[in-house]
Amino acid sequence: MLIYVDKAGTFGVQEKKLFLEKISESVASVLPVTLIIILICFTLIPVSTDIMLSFLLGALLLIVGIGLFTLGVDNAMLPVGTAIGTWMTKSKNLWLILPLSFFLGAAITIAEPDLQVLADITPHIHKTVLLVTVAVGVGFFLMVSMLRTYLGIKLKWLLAGFYVVVFILAAFADKNFLSVAFDSGGVTTGPITVPFIMALGVGAAMLRSDKNAAADSFGLIGLCSVGPIIAVLALSFIFKGDATTAENIVASYSDTIEISVSYLKAFPVYMLEVALALSPIFIFFLIFQLAVQRPKPAQFFRVLTGVIFTFVGLVLFLTGVNVGFSPLGTILGEELAGERLKFLLIPLAMVMGWVTVTAEPAVQVLNRQVEEITGGEISAKAMGVSLSVGLACAMGIAMLRVLTGLSIFWFLVPGYAISLILMLYVPDIFASIAFDSGGVASGPMTAIFMLPFAIGAAKAAGGNVATDAFGLVAMVAMMPLITIQIMGVIYKIKLKVAKEQVVVYGDTEVIDLWEV
Repeated sequence: MLIYVDKAGTFGVQEKKLFLEKISESVASVLPVTLIIILICFTLIPVSTDIMLSFLLGALLLIVGIGLFTLGVDNAMLPVGTAIGTWMTKSKNLWLILPLSFFLGAAITIAEPDLQVLADITPHIHKTVLLVTVAVGVGFFLMVSMLRTYLGIKLKWLLAGFYVVVFILAAFADKNFLSVAFDSGGVTTGPITVPFIMALGVGAAMLRSDKNAAADSFGLIGLCSVGPIIAVLALSFIFKGDATTAENIVASYSDTIEISVSYLKAFPVYMLEVALALSPIFIFFLIFQLAVQRPKPAQFFRVLTGVIFTFVGLVLFLTGVNVGFSPLGTILGEELAGERLKFLLIPLAMVMGWVTVTAEPAVQVLNRQVEEITGGEISAKAMGVSLSVGLACAMGIAMLRVLTGLSIFWFLVPGYAISLILMLYVPDIFASIAFDSGGVASGPMTAIFMLPFAIGAAKAAGGNVATDAFGLVAMVAMMPLITIQIMGVIYKIKLKVAKEQVVVYGDTEVIDLWEV
């Protein structure tokens, strides 16, 4: 999708139509979550008028923000990211590809809004230390990912090897670092990082004509999610911190007066955060376009417009989620974990998990790109359902951990074991998409609404916030690995039936993604 301007420099009828389409999509994404929360507040957990008004304003900002964000991604992140990936691979110069990949991965990650939120509320680890550690992990694994795409190395073997390393480190790491480490792997693949990394993978794979090129265009997000886990687990052996605890930070959310006036205070804060997040990308885009692509003025203006839309959309989105959703999420978690409503905590969390994933902007980008790459064989709708099922299960397990205090190991070890075993029985493209989906699903809505929800529930249940509430993002990142690959198993069975129909009737065309 492209944006054009008329001679007067204003948007025409077609452009307005595209914008309205994006707004309609974001309404469809945000409205179910909003209605469920309103229903809970009016039937089970009454809240003050100030908090409800703040929440509704946040929902409105989410709708406009997601619409502008997706518009900007289509016009800036995806086309330029694809061009950079193609150019880097076409150069065939590993001394250019590898350090540039490290720089881009680290620069984008260190200002990723999701990671900033996690770093603010993480106990035991100083914010700057966590940010730098995670950025180095992503930068290194983006190098590995580009090298893998360039050489055509099988994703499944890399993932299997690196996750063996992950669980060896986890077995000996400080338990207070475990949940945060796995959460870091999820939040680093957020609304800014995902479109750019995915576009890099597509661009790098475009220069290959072999049958595995399409499958290799996915997988970068999955591999980049491993880097922060290993980096933070390694950090636990050399760093012992005493940063501000999550309980102290979350307690400030209970001030309803502060919530009411915080929108005006939040806008400049998130404008600065998003500016920091986008400035490395924008500067690199500018240098790349002027020095390498040398686009026509109309093309340059289109990318510039896309960057502006992305900036404004993310500012509105993050402000709405942080100010309107996080405080209410904490309150709902605390109330639902109380003795009166404890029996509703797990089912309601599963319902919210089902609909929350539809509000993740990066999920929409991934679903559309998967449908396009596979020629419609894997539809955006099927991807959405699979991710919703995974998120519902993840939220249910996360709340079970909050109520029981069960170690995250009891779920991560068998979950990843099942995921790695399934890789052996599904087409490569399903495995790549599955591991990408895990990183994409754990986006802003999960980190900024559902994690505070779990923190509030853990506080009310009297548990350890660091070990019981944290780890929710990790569960969200893991479950799609299983559900998407189960979809691959179903596809494999349907493909076998379809091939038998070809033999019998001879009039059915079958696209075999196993060969894609």
